[in-house]
Amino acid sequence: MRRWIVLAIIAIAIVVAGFSLLEPTAAGELAASAILPEVGSDSSGFARAVEPYDWQFPEDYGAHPEFQTEWWYYTGNLADENGRRFGFQFTIFRRAISPDSVDSASEWRSNQIYMAHFAITDVEGGEYLHGQRFSREGADLAGATCSPRCEIWVENWMVQALNEEATSTQITASNDGYALNLNLRQTKPPALQGDHGLSAKSDVPGNASYYYSLTRLASEGSITIGDQVFEVTGFAWMDHEFSTSALGSGALGWDWFGLQLDDDRELMLGQIRLVDGGIDPNFGGILVQPDGSTRYLPASAVTIHSTATWTSPHSGGVYPAAWEISIELGEDAPLRLQLMPLMADQELYGGGITYWEGAVAISGDATGYGYAELTGYVDSMTGRF
Repeated sequence: MRRWIVLAIIAIAIVVAGFSLLEPTAAGELAASAILPEVGSDSSGFARAVEPYDWQFPEDYGAHPEFQTEWWYYTGNLADENGRRFGFQFTIFRRAISPDSVDSASEWRSNQIYMAHFAITDVEGGEYLHGQRFSREGADLAGATCSPRCEIWVENWMVQALNEEATSTQITASNDGYALNLNLRQTKPPALQGDHGLSAKSDVPGNASYYYSLTRLASEGSITIGDQVFEVTGFAWMDHEFSTSALGSGALGWDWFGLQLDDDRELMLGQIRLVDGGIDPNFGGILVQPDGSTRYLPASAVTIHSTATWTSPHSGGVYPAAWEISIELGEDAPLRLQLMPLMADQELYGGGITYWEGAVAISGDATGYGYAELTGYVDSMTGRF
């Protein structure tokens, strides 16, 4: 559902995209010019998500530059052999400055801006380590391609396919004091969200994204924190969305949950909170069965109730900090779950938009682990997307 947070890119686009662009002169010399491309919210000329999409994998693991906004979002819950638990988030965002392709002799010029977020939750150590990077697509500083193999990167933070089908991938990223090196293997096919991948965010046609999830990626590798290296295993979740003007005008923010149950089922649940205090009825969820088959969950079938709050010492934002969730499954008995963060402070702050993104434990009618994302509690999303 997520991640129109990519518009934080706009705040830094002057530096990344438009400052001192290099162009060759008629004599073949390089000349610098401070040309700032238009980085406003105009979405005219971009493709929109208005009808079900004809998915073709592995090609659709790559970029869709005809749409204004796109992201590849990985989260996971991991543990070492002693049971020490970690969570991670690794997200790469793409934002198009204009719908027109770039025709320039300079390899630096690009109409595509990229941003990446990378965070590690060390539960036992009580640390939440997070950082971000920005870059332009030019000069191969960032990008997303599936030719010959899929690769998405911002500088040396990257996801690389390990086979032609891109069913096996590797994440590598390092920041000051922490790093992740993780191999991921698909155990289920892509789960198409909404109507065959068309995920509506309001009742206005085009306020939607194309959205699929890889809901159970068997994971193994290492996490480095300071001078300690932890060999870890577990499961990751991947979301890939692309869209233009997805949110409705009355959206305030959203609560999103990617849940991996111990019985080999997964749930994507979410709600778009409105300025008037209501919930948008157009956005639903999905239940993924052990065999990979999916069941759409309309908003009316899901009740999400916050049972505790946490106040951030960094931003002052007041976030939900525990949840009771009830899911109506037709003739089957309702599925009732309780969620609890593995650590209270998992807030990403210091960038363009402040939000909470963290690992949670699941109890109730089923057990497991998952991730939650909470936006609009510090910075309103109204009118941003």
